[in-house]
Amino acid sequence: MAADGSTSGRCETEEERADRKWADLIQEVRVAQTGVQILFGFLLTVVFTPRFAQLENADRVIYIVTVVLGASATGALIGPVSFHRLVSGLHIKPQTVRWASRLTFIGLLLLLLTMTAALLLVLRVATHDSFVPYLVCAVLAWYFLCWFALPCWARVRFARHRHK
Repeated sequence: MAADGSTSGRCETEEERADRKWADLIQEVRVAQTGVQILFGFLLTVVFTPRFAQLENADRVIYIVTVVLGASATGALIGPVSFHRLVSGLHIKPQTVRWASRLTFIGLLLLLLTMTAALLLVLRVATHDSFVPYLVCAVLAWYFLCWFALPCWARVRFARHRHK
């Protein structure tokens, strides 16, 4: 039994657990931040290319939505670092981890939408084919499966076995 009375399988205090969870979360955020920042940086340069002026109105709208989603994802995924820095030393690490985790989850959702919108824009401009929405939906389903469905399935399945 843990120091707080829970049966986590680890003998750690609430503060030690918060430290461990924070380290795990920051590693996860580093991976997501790198991807979203590269994608966002690329999106910012698109408007300055000669081809941008030739985009149809619908493609410009998709581009604007994609840039806003990318900026929002970047903000959410950098948020945990700022949050931690601003509350550091206040002895609220468990609460900080919870809020940072929520920001990271929101950031992942926004990244999912950014990548989907960017894929839609690129495929529309590159192909002008009617199969583009179907292909984008298939990739979106794949993202959803990898990022959310499989982890949720594992969480339910293995949590149920752990309590037996």
